[in-house]
Amino acid sequence: MAWNGDWRLLLALLLLGAAMALTQRRGLFALGWGALVVAFVSPLCALTVALFSARSAHHILLLTIVAPLLGAALPQWGRRVASTWSLLATLVALTLWHVPAVYTLAWQSHHVYWLMQCALMLPAVAFWARILAVLQQPHTLTANESIGALAQIVALAGVMGLIGAVLTFAPEVLYPEHGMAPLAYGLEPLQDQQLGGLLMWVPGFVPLAVIAGAVLRHAWRSAGQGAKVAIP
Repeated sequence: MAWNGDWRLLLALLLLGAAMALTQRRGLFALGWGALVVAFVSPLCALTVALFSARSAHHILLLTIVAPLLGAALPQWGRRVASTWSLLATLVALTLWHVPAVYTLAWQSHHVYWLMQCALMLPAVAFWARILAVLQQPHTLTANESIGALAQIVALAGVMGLIGAVLTFAPEVLYPEHGMAPLAYGLEPLQDQQLGGLLMWVPGFVPLAVIAGAVLRHAWRSAGQGAKVAIP
């Protein structure tokens, strides 16, 4: 039940919250900021030290809730970096997080831990800013734009699914850091790891499916409006 009271973290969150005044979409920014507080200040953060499944839930929260909300609130981020590159950087960071040797480094060093968190979050915000821009602008969505956005969402889901499959079907515990603590929660360490994989499959896919459905709906409406305009 421990809350994270690290003054440096709280100061960073306060400064980020103050930046809300500079944004036009304050509601979305506030929701994203609140989800970020849940991720790093609430007991969920402490639980990630004990349970690997909580670590998976933490990553899902950052990638599919926090990053899309902040990306929608900060559309200018999407104009600075092509979504392909931001997606690639996000996928690399997500994959590295699940490499046991890298996970151990992040476990042992606060600097590596926060470097990995930033490497995951910053490109993810830029990626979602670019993807969600198509839903926030009243312009006709071209076929290439809609197919490209959907393909990139599917790519993210595919990598998450692959990592989830490895975690779910691995015959042994991959992260010795969680070799004992899950027992206190009534879970075998391997069960905890498998639960982490299942979380990436099921809850992790729900926000991606919702956003993909919204892109499809927007593309369908844009195509319909274009057809109406074309009628003499």
